[in-house]
Amino acid sequence: MSGRTATRGARPARTHTLAASVKAPRLKRVPRAAWICALVAFLNAACWSLVTYAFQAPDEPSHFAYVKQLAETGSLPTVGLEGLSSEELLTLDGLRSEEVREEPQNRAIVTQAEQSQLRRDLAAAQASKGRGSPGAGVAASEPPLYYAVEAIPYILARHASVLARLQLMRLTSALMAGLTALFVFMFVREVLPAAPPWAWTVAGLAIALTPLLGFMSGAVNPDSLLFAVSAAIFYALARAFRRGLDTAGAVTIGALLAIGFLTKVNFLGLVPGILVGLAVLAARAARVAGRSAYRTLALALAIGFSPGVIYVSVNALSQRPLFGLVSAAIQTVHGSPFAELNYIWQFYLPRLPGTVDDFPGLFMAQQLWFRGYVGLYGWFDTTFPAWVYSVALIPTGAVALLCGHALFQRRGVLRARAVELAVYASICVGLMALIAADSYHEFPALDAAYAQVRYLLPLLPLLGAALALAALGAGRRWGPIAGTVIVIVFLAHDLFSQLLVAARYYG
Repeated sequence: MSGRTATRGARPARTHTLAASVKAPRLKRVPRAAWICALVAFLNAACWSLVTYAFQAPDEPSHFAYVKQLAETGSLPTVGLEGLSSEELLTLDGLRSEEVREEPQNRAIVTQAEQSQLRRDLAAAQASKGRGSPGAGVAASEPPLYYAVEAIPYILARHASVLARLQLMRLTSALMAGLTALFVFMFVREVLPAAPPWAWTVAGLAIALTPLLGFMSGAVNPDSLLFAVSAAIFYALARAFRRGLDTAGAVTIGALLAIGFLTKVNFLGLVPGILVGLAVLAARAARVAGRSAYRTLALALAIGFSPGVIYVSVNALSQRPLFGLVSAAIQTVHGSPFAELNYIWQFYLPRLPGTVDDFPGLFMAQQLWFRGYVGLYGWFDTTFPAWVYSVALIPTGAVALLCGHALFQRRGVLRARAVELAVYASICVGLMALIAADSYHEFPALDAAYAQVRYLLPLLPLLGAALALAALGAGRRWGPIAGTVIVIVFLAHDLFSQLLVAARYYG
């Protein structure tokens, strides 16, 4: 009522409100629910770091060796060397790692006598401690950023045992899981701005409780940083599609590109789609800002690609593969390009009529990808009973149906945002093609060397959006209930996965 009758007082009040919103600190724009999702993700990954037996996560001994070399010598490990340091080898021997790895019938050290022997082995390992670990196995060709971050907890605990250093490094990775959940929440808020806030929280909590995110981020592995960087890029692109590409946004995306290049070679699979997104955003901005929009685009590219150019140059001068492990996928073609395209297709989808069957007897989508998401831990040797994977199809199908219903209801919005959706799709296709092409390098000696769901986790923001849509697809009345059920299902999946791993090593 006062807004209509007292017009003189209304204008200053409105101006004050606008000014306050402009001057508000950026951190205050992040909802409290987003920080809660980040905290849940960190705590979940921290739990995984305690449950997972030491060095029983994919390639963890190699990643630890890389950090040891960087922290103790300031130099990168040598590509092609497999030998680890004597300190790490003695620790692995004390843990009976080779006996436990890929042998589910063998348990970890649990008895008092075994623990006493382990303490003696750790003391002997620390006494034999040298400087660095020139060989880091498969990790040696990776970029150094993640390992430089992990060198901080390593140095802080340099006088402690290998296991103490490993645990502190694992907790550092767990922080990156928190960032992943935070940016997933923010991404979903941008792509579904009209949705009620509870839908964004459903997405953030579900991703925070995703078992595979907790497992990988509870170990020493650069995937944990890659997940966080990818989620941040999805958020930055979505924000730019909503509000336009300005200088700050371009610098942000460019900086994230640079971080991605320095994190892991798999990031190259995301780059084509990100470039498509930047090109589209620049073209839109040019309608208003003219040629200055393309200068903004050039700024983003200059920032983003500078570390990549340096990385490739260093590899060239040191006679390392230019693009790390991805070089093999780029350079290797068996037979014809059509044969490789056929392999890439079948890597994810059923064989097309009239084509060669590269995976006879395998339905890749269900037997490898779906089962890998439901539960495949440790060195891929820890699995649920077969019936669990069949039962898991029920909630998966329900989520898919609800998500499809929500998309159908919003088909008009989808048409209006088709270009933005095409950008996200191109990011997916680029990453999936790179993974399949890298696997093709090992074919036919190995059928699907890199058919590991963890390589697809950079796409977690899209899963978060799908889960939010599934909850919205239940309708205004039942939506919050459906969202609650989704979060509970993810929580149950996570808890049972941790119990499965605990039973595997300590049961």
